[in-house]
This record gives sequence, structure tokens and C-alpha cells, in this order.
Amino acid sequence: MRKKELAENEYYHIYNRGTEKRKIFLDEDDYLRFYVSMHLLRYDRTDLMDRWRDYCKSRFANLEEFRRLNLRNKKKLVEIVSYCLNPNHYHIQLKQVAEKGIEKFMQKLGTSYTMHFNKKYDRNGALLQGRFKSTHIDNIGLLLRLCVYVSCNSEVHGIARAADYRWCSFPEYMGKRKSDLCSKKVIVDHFRSKKDFNDFAKENMIEIKRQRNEEKERVFLE
Repeated sequence: MRKKELAENEYYHIYNRGTEKRKIFLDEDDYLRFYVSMHLLRYDRTDLMDRWRDYCKSRFANLEEFRRLNLRNKKKLVEIVSYCLNPNHYHIQLKQVAEKGIEKFMQKLGTSYTMHFNKKYDRNGALLQGRFKSTHIDNIGLLLRLCVYVSCNSEVHGIARAADYRWCSFPEYMGKRKSDLCSKKVIVDHFRSKKDFNDFAKENMIEIKRQRNEEKERVFLE
């Protein structure tokens, strides 16, 4: 059990990885499935994934099909601020907007994706390493810095440049991809332009990479 309940209208950094550090995304369809799940399971509805599957039986699933599901005015459990999906782990920055919203969202997300993965790859058992981890974001400075850390996490780990990576929110913030997945206003209202946010991200990435290299060196010396 968690020592402290996650509070409504508060922001959190949520993350988890594959059990035994295994990869949880093996191809582009896996990433897409998780991305679709984030879109649909953030709402307090139980039928949206079924509607998506029914819709896709006769159509190729792509990132523009969400508009057909008429998601406007649906009650949300959470608002997603930023995200990044890496081969063996994920990061999501969330605002809880309903009672136990993050807990409900993450439970649905983990269960839905594990069922998909196990069926696809003919396996059984847990896919993720226990319950998701959470860090409370209690000030605007941390909220902004974590938006960069989460959105650019593929770059932090040397997987791909965030600006070019399909499965993170940074291209959305830069206006390179149209999507309504992220609630960006809380972030972009603190910058005069996309360029200002990009400059802020570059500055913070330098510090993030420096700290990461120092941690690697410390572990090596120990």
C-alpha cells in the first residue's frame, strides 16, 4: 500500500519498467498500442478500448483515428502533461483530476497492455516491475524541468533525439505533431514561444546529461 494517497489537482511523475529490466515494446505496433491506451484509458469509461478494437477490425489503426471516437466532454481520470515510451520503460507526467484517478488509470493501462503483450508474444505472468512509481511535483520549477526530462527521455538514454522520436511528447510541444494527448497549457503558458521552450529544454538537457554521466562514473568507481 502507498504511504500517502495521490491527491486531486496535483501533478506527479509516474514511471515503471519491464520486469527483470526486459523490453516491453518490441515493435512499432506495441508502442502504438500503449499510445492508444493512454489516449482512451485516461477517461472514466470502460468501453473505449472495445470501441477502438471494433473500429480497427475493418481499418488500419493510426494516430489520427481517435477523432472518430468522439472523446469530447468525456470525464477524465487524469490529464497527461508529457510522456516518453522507451524500449524497456516509460515515463508519464500526470495531473490527477478525479478521485484515485492516477491509480485507476495506471491499473487499467498496465492490465490492458500486459494482456496485449502476453497474447501477442504467447507468454504469461507479470510484464511490469510491480506497481508504478510516483514522485509528487510540488512546485512549478520542478513541473517545467520534469516536462523536459520526461519528454526528452529517449535522448537522456541515447535512444533517439527527442525532436525526432515518435513515442515522446517533445515533438508535440514543438508543433511538429498534431495531437490532443497532452494538456500543454500549464507548461507553454510559462514561455513566450516554442523557441523559448526549446531553449529551456536544451539548457536543462545539458544539466541532466551531466548529472547522469556523474552517476555512471560514481557507480563505476564504487
